[in-house]
Amino acid sequence: MALVIVTGLPATGKSTLAVRLAVALGLPLIAKDTLKEALFDVLGTGDAGWSRRLSDASYAAMFAIAAVNLRAGRSVLLEGNFRAGEHEAPILGCGARSIGQVLCAVPEPQRAARLARRTRERARHAGHLDHEAAATNPAAAAAAGGARFLDLPGLRLDYDGARAARGALDEVLRALEALRTASR
Repeated sequence: MALVIVTGLPATGKSTLAVRLAVALGLPLIAKDTLKEALFDVLGTGDAGWSRRLSDASYAAMFAIAAVNLRAGRSVLLEGNFRAGEHEAPILGCGARSIGQVLCAVPEPQRAARLARRTRERARHAGHLDHEAAATNPAAAAAAGGARFLDLPGLRLDYDGARAARGALDEVLRALEALRTASR
């Protein structure tokens, strides 16, 4: 079974793309922020350290749910801002026959504007601390962590979340459908 990963820095269009891919491919979607927001609702919000601990717990739950689905013979789609050098081992431990990664990116000024808009509009759960991310220098944060593929075998696809053109989505869908078909 295939494991599809949608990754990238915050505010690059990961969540939007992941929903579109999950619907088009008929895959269950496990999104880190969905899990994290449920934890915020039950355990409360806090500072950046608390948010990081809940992110870690969300990833652990995500990988466990993915492994159960893969063992049951179902391909699955994971979405989050995965950390290179940290998340490869648990992903490999999920037992996928094949892995496809989609790396979302947008020009840094657009990403900074999206982060600022999230803060103004309060469209996301307050526990994400978007106001802190928008107040910092997003370009410096991007340069420090950068968006990059995880060190995993398999398919790697770049996706321009700024344009999100239909042709680009179709290209990603074709490649992922071929990956999924080959892993059955």
